[in-house]
Amino acid sequence: QLQLVESGGGLVQPGGSLRLSCAASGFSLESLTVGWFRQVPGEEREGVSIIDHTGGSTNYADSVKGRFTITRDNAKNTVYLQMNSLKPEDTAVYFCATAKGYGLGSLYAPWFENWGQGTQVTVSS
Repeated sequence: QLQLVESGGGLVQPGGSLRLSCAASGFSLESLTVGWFRQVPGEEREGVSIIDHTGGSTNYADSVKGRFTITRDNAKNTVYLQMNSLKPEDTAVYFCATAKGYGLGSLYAPWFENWGQGTQVTVSS
């Protein structure tokens, strides 16, 4: 069965770091664009970052640019999100998802068809 599993979330103090992982089971990520999204209960899901199938093209939301880095290791069938200098406003459930193409690097949720269940990130002192 096709499955995406996020891991690496947890509680961290402001200014701290976390690395999230998005691991695929039952299918290969090698030809797929992968995005990270986040959502606070009651609010609209927000695009965070996107990476094309080679890792050669990436894009970030303005709110995380310079602090977050998206990478991938196709040999491990995994995409990562390194989050540094975390702020309380980064608190959310973080989801990864796949899309067939990178397009213009837009984090347009309807283009992403396969979603994980999410991992909680809480930034608090």
